[in-house]
Formats: sequence, structure tokens, C-alpha cells
Amino acid sequence: MKNSVSDRSFLIESDDEDDATAVEDGNRGGHGGEESGDDGGGSGSDSSSPCDSPRVVAAQCSQPSSYTQQWPQSYRQSIDMYSSVHSPNLSFLGTPSLSRLSNSFLTNSFRGKPPEIISSLIKPLLPTSTAPTRDDQQQQQHQEDVRKSSHYLPPSRKASSLQRIPEDHRPIVGGHEVGPYRQCSYFQGVMNGVNVLCGVGILSTPYAVKQGGWLGLVILVVLGALAWYTGILLRRCLDSKEGLETYPDIGHAAFGTAGRIIISIILYMELYACCIEYLILESDNLSKLFPNAHLTIGSLTMDSHVLFAILTALVVMPTTWLRDLSCLSFVSAGGVIASIVIVSCLFWVGLVDHVGTVKSEGTALNLPGIPIAIGLYGYCYSGHGVFPNIYSSLKKRNQFPAVLFTCIALSTFLFAGAAIMGYIMFGESTESQFTLNLPPNLVASKIAVWTTVTNPITKYALTMTPLALSLEELLPPNQQTYPNIVMLRSALVVSSLIVALSVPFFGLVMSLVGSFLTMFVAYILPCACFLAILRSKVTWYQVVLCVFIIAVGLCCAGVGTYSSLSKIIQQYQ
Repeated sequence: MKNSVSDRSFLIESDDEDDATAVEDGNRGGHGGEESGDDGGGSGSDSSSPCDSPRVVAAQCSQPSSYTQQWPQSYRQSIDMYSSVHSPNLSFLGTPSLSRLSNSFLTNSFRGKPPEIISSLIKPLLPTSTAPTRDDQQQQQHQEDVRKSSHYLPPSRKASSLQRIPEDHRPIVGGHEVGPYRQCSYFQGVMNGVNVLCGVGILSTPYAVKQGGWLGLVILVVLGALAWYTGILLRRCLDSKEGLETYPDIGHAAFGTAGRIIISIILYMELYACCIEYLILESDNLSKLFPNAHLTIGSLTMDSHVLFAILTALVVMPTTWLRDLSCLSFVSAGGVIASIVIVSCLFWVGLVDHVGTVKSEGTALNLPGIPIAIGLYGYCYSGHGVFPNIYSSLKKRNQFPAVLFTCIALSTFLFAGAAIMGYIMFGESTESQFTLNLPPNLVASKIAVWTTVTNPITKYALTMTPLALSLEELLPPNQQTYPNIVMLRSALVVSSLIVALSVPFFGLVMSLVGSFLTMFVAYILPCACFLAILRSKVTWYQVVLCVFIIAVGLCCAGVGTYSSLSKIIQQYQ
């Protein structure tokens, strides 16, 4: 997307950025010779190394970065797996037999991933006392130890320890190799973005219209526009300093170590809350399919909601032990298709089967319910923790504004379509998930419900893994053993189950997360980081707009959090 004159008043455009981008595009275009490993050379030299350009990501040149050496070091790799599509590969922590079976797929599965991921998979969990030699017997023993290791150890940032992707597996563009991060096309970037945005939030959009009224849909569009702008601000922050790759890196550059830690905690809390929502969703929808299911153990009787929540936790728990999650990433990429299928089924039930048409026209504006609606709509745009990774993965980074705009526009179209159709069909009887309103005897309803039930099972482990890896980094090296890691991940699953059973209110929990966490991640913090990092370059227009977004975000966070907590407490009373 090309910026117009009006856009330039809000976005910093640097001549140095354009020149660096031109140099980088020239290197990919094949006009120069082979990449030179020597230092030096002017910016116009054909033999200059890609490392000479400040626009090339640090990991592409294997240069250590002070930002990536601090906790959480695993954020980049785990979020890449969460948001991208990779070839399937299946193996469990410390299981040598499955590791051998999946060994032939190892190169293909991680062909598009940074060298740190490959090095993390071939390192032993505990430091070895002897360095590997060229002797074949010692090499075999070393590989066997690796197969028994955990799937992650925070990667060393020494260039000598990074394992390069084989040259014959590196993609070639215009006669030059593309770095391992820079492989996504425009279409792939859009698909990755829509896959992140179109999650379970789409199920509650009709409920948001019920809470805020028809005019509340304006909030959805406004939040979408602001989400696009704050996503662009994150890009400006990434481009401002060399070595910035992730959202925590931006927080570090803006506010130091404290900023990095605070932003990381908020991002991980958001992912953890999403896992809780998955369990509540599974419990509600499976209970709709099997309302009479129950289990009696002695004097203890579990109804369908409790039973299916526990069963779902038992099903997803082994997936969190997987050594390589590319198999789940490959399957969960169908989230885009799943969202389209669910919305299509909703329209089919309403337009073809003529089910659920309401007699009244609905409420134009419901002021008491606006805070809840704000949280629900805000949750729909909780993808900013992934946007920096999508930006870094693009072959042509100047396409990022267009990629981001397309992602948000497509997602907003699906959100609005589901919201309007769902509220027209069910009116004031709309549930927190519109799948709960669909008649169970229709084929389209069954497709929608089973699609809703299946998708979160594949996404649970991908969503929980970033948090698990960050906690594993905090363990002492001698405690990073297979049993300890399995216990840690199992404890995270059990804790999310306990919270889901304690607060089984899907819509209210979503509104709370959208108000308290998403408002910070998507609106407040991007503007604050932008002003802190680029304070000497921002114009007064940018300052006014950022301050306005921060003020709106704080107000929405305050009233939304208060309203959500109040209604949750009322549910118990």
C-alpha cells in the first residue's frame, strides 16, 4: 500500500529507509554478484554484504542482538510457529522412536524457519561435558542424546553455534538467497494475519450487537482502523533500530528491561486467557451436542459442562508435550477456512432454512451494554503480538501496510457479517456464541458446531507453548529435564481448566480480556512505544493522534474491565 500525502503526516517516512529498501531489493533482484562475506564497501557497491544494510534483520546475518539475549528469548520462534504454516512433523519430548521417524521430515519442516529453531532442536537439554568430534561413533551418540532432549533450550547467540540451513534448501530469488525469515509472499502474509485475527472472537460478535445495539458496530469499524494504524506504528518501531524483531524487543527499546518484561507478561496473559476461552467454548458446544452426558463417581456427579471441559483438557494435554508443533501449525492454518465455514453456515441457516428471524428490529443503541461490547469487539483485533513476526517474515517488507490492511479488512468483513446476521436471526435471545443458538437438527448447524469444536483442539498447544517456553527459560539448567518440562506444561493445562470451570462465562471472560489486555496490547502500548522510541522524529500530528488513541484505550480498558468484572460477580450472586 502506497502512502498518500495525508498518510505521511502520521507516519514517519525516512529517505534512509527508502534507500536501504532499494539496496535490499537490488540484492534480491540479481543485479549484483554473489554475496560477499567481507566487510566494507560503499552502499552502492554490488559486492556489499547484506549485513551492511540496516533494514536486514539481525538474525539473517547471524549477528547477536542485545534484545534477543534477554527473557523471553523463545518468543520469536514460538510465535512464528503459532502464526505460520509449516509442513507437518510429529514427535514427543524425549521420545527417540518418533524422533527417528520424523527425522526425514526435519529439513522440510523447518526449511522456512530461522537457524535458532534448528539449533534448538539439535542441542541436548543439559550441557554436555565433551564437544562433538568428527568421529562417527561420537556423532551417533550425540544425535541419540539430542533425540532424548527437550524440544527447546534458549538458543545461544554465538554465530558459531547457529546451524545453517543447507544451501540446496535455501530459496533463490533473482539469483540471490533469501534469508530464512524473509520467505512469505503477500498472500501468505495475509493468510497468516487472518488466521490469527479470525479466532473464537467471531462467535461473540452477534452477542456484542445485542449488548451495544446496532450503532455499536461503529465501534468495530473504528477499532479496526485504529488497529491498522497501531500495527503500522509497530513497524516504525521495528525499523527504528537494528536488531528489533518482536513486540518485547520494542518494549525493551522503548522502556528498558522493565518495559520488555511488562509487555511480555501482558502478551503471555492474553495467550493464557485464550486457552481458557478454548476450554469454555468446548464445554459449551459439546454440551449442546450431548446435553444428557454426565459422569457419576461415588457421590460426585459431573454434568455435561464439567465433564466435557475435563475431557477436552485431557485431550489437549498430550499435544502440549509435542517436541515439534509444526503438525498442529499445519492443521490449525485451517482456522481461516473454519471461520468462513462457520459464518457461511450461519447465513445458510438464516437465509435458506429460514430459522430464527426475529419479530423486532432490535435496539439501535444500548448504552449500559456498550462497555461489554467494546471488550468483545476489542478482543477481535488481538493480533498485535504477532504482527512484528509477520512483518519480519515478508519477502517485500514495503508490502506490510497493504498486508495488514487486507488482514484487518477481511476480518472486519467476517466479524460484521456474523454480527449482523446473527443478531437479525436471534435478536435478544442471542447467546455468547451464536453456535449455541443454531438448531441442532440441521446439517448446516452440525457442520458449524463441529467445526467450532475441532479448531480449538489444534490451536490449544500452539497458544500455550509460548508461555510454556518462557517459563522453561527461567528454570535452572540442571532442572530443564524431560519430566520437569512435562510437569510444567501439564500444570499449565490443569490451571487453565480450573479457571475455565471457575469462571465458565464465555462472553464475559472474552470482554474482560478484550478490555483489560487487548486494549493495552493493540492500542495503548504501540502508541506509547512509538512516542518513546521516535520522540525526536515525531510530528505534532502524530503526537496528538497517539495521545488520543492512548486516552481512548485507557477509557475503554477502565469501563470495560469494570463492567465485565461486575457482571461476572453478579453471575455468582
